[in-house]
Amino acid sequence: MADQVVLYAKEGNIGSITINRPEMKNPLNMGVFTELDKALDKVAADKDLRAVVVTGAGNAFVSGADINELLGYSTQEGWTASRFQQSVFNKLEKVGIPSIAAINGFALGGGLELALSCTYRIASTKAKLGFPELGLGIIPAFGGTERLVRTVGYAKASELILFRSIIGSEEALRFGLVHEVAEPEQLLDKAREKAQNLASLSPVAVRLEMELLLNIATQGLDTSLALESSLGALAVSSPQAKELLGAFLSKGKK
Repeated sequence: MADQVVLYAKEGNIGSITINRPEMKNPLNMGVFTELDKALDKVAADKDLRAVVVTGAGNAFVSGADINELLGYSTQEGWTASRFQQSVFNKLEKVGIPSIAAINGFALGGGLELALSCTYRIASTKAKLGFPELGLGIIPAFGGTERLVRTVGYAKASELILFRSIIGSEEALRFGLVHEVAEPEQLLDKAREKAQNLASLSPVAVRLEMELLLNIATQGLDTSLALESSLGALAVSSPQAKELLGAFLSKGKK
């Protein structure tokens, strides 16, 4: 199990997906996205499932994208990767059953984009959330800008992204970035409790209501995501991004 970067399990009618790279604080790379895509296919195919809990192994949710992988992207490779990564998070959002993000630590960059793709978000009191990308010469490119604006509004979204604010769970709760805060030892129990609550409802009614909510919330999303991928690819392949990403990696090795 240690070599599996995404773990999927099922208990009763509740599924769980765990990003499993704890030694690196669960960064996202194409391997993780590929395995997450496969796990979501299992979720979609299981007609008995009523909810799924998404979390990270160890003491982090997801610390962001894998910098080593980003450094190697050309513009074309950045575009192709972004479109696939967006499609995986879209699949999570549209899979037809509610998803509960149990944010147990860092949810930065791509980690916060993953959490925003979930239906409901519970953050540990020790969680830290934010979008540090601009400080590295890149932009959120997994659907984060669109979902953040949709969730907290333009003013707060622009503040979080432009000023690279890293905030705690209580502040995130105040302006609606997360729905609930829990002590670390209670986080998964709270997430499963919410999942069980949803599992008690009519699956047909839940699926129909989620379809309606998403339709209202995401009109025009496809066009925005295509633009995000284009701009994200330009950003990640720029000389400034290569310099800043490389410096970040070098700093981490000291």
